[in-house]
Amino acid sequence: MPHHEENNFSAPPAVEEFAALLFDMDGTIIDSTPAIVKYWMAMGKEIGVPGETILETSHGRRSIDVLGLLAPQLATWEYVCKAEGQIPVNYGNDATEVPGSRSLLEKLEAAGAPWAIVTSGTKPLVTGWLDVMKLAHPKYLVTAEEVKKGKPDPACYRLGAKRIGFNDGSGKVQGEPEDGKKADPSQFLVLEDAPAGVMAGKAAGYKVVALATTHAIPKLIEAGADWVVRDMRSVTLQQWDAKAGNIIIEIKDALVA
Repeated sequence: MPHHEENNFSAPPAVEEFAALLFDMDGTIIDSTPAIVKYWMAMGKEIGVPGETILETSHGRRSIDVLGLLAPQLATWEYVCKAEGQIPVNYGNDATEVPGSRSLLEKLEAAGAPWAIVTSGTKPLVTGWLDVMKLAHPKYLVTAEEVKKGKPDPACYRLGAKRIGFNDGSGKVQGEPEDGKKADPSQFLVLEDAPAGVMAGKAAGYKVVALATTHAIPKLIEAGADWVVRDMRSVTLQQWDAKAGNIIIEIKDALVA
């Protein structure tokens, strides 16, 4: 993870209310960078493209979109799901938790607060990592193969909100009903590490906490993050008010603008 000695993470704590939390996976809940590097290096050999070239633009993007540009013949969901499903199997020891992520997910789950994972990975990849890392499985999950366009398109996060049961006023998402509890877009909190994901959350009108775990802070700021923090230890559940439908979150030690 990046070093942050030159950055000032000392903003006063902010207490905010949200209707639901929407998490990215890699770089946000876990850091599987070494595993993904090995995956793309091996893929590069298979398709005849230097792995280093792929890694320059692959983080936060769907494999099918990367392959669509570099090896269109392999850009099928059958191939991608099979390939990604082997990553936790082959490289299970090459991932670590993002500090604070396990605690936050366990507290949300224990409280019964609504949360989802919205990721550029496929379902076999995500569930594989959750199993290997023994992390809480969300009741609601949006994966790469379920949306036509990946991040920075906001459709994935809007689908996450609708899947939980909310209508954020953005209109119907393919495959999901229009009805649902009404909620203003600003009532959803996205937790991301990649500029493309930050842009997706902001394009949906949601609030975004960016974790400076994988990308340069100026890029996260440029993407529009509302808060930038070092890792998930800065985001804590204060209370879940089931009657009011409010998740009260404290965000501490954020970057001072």
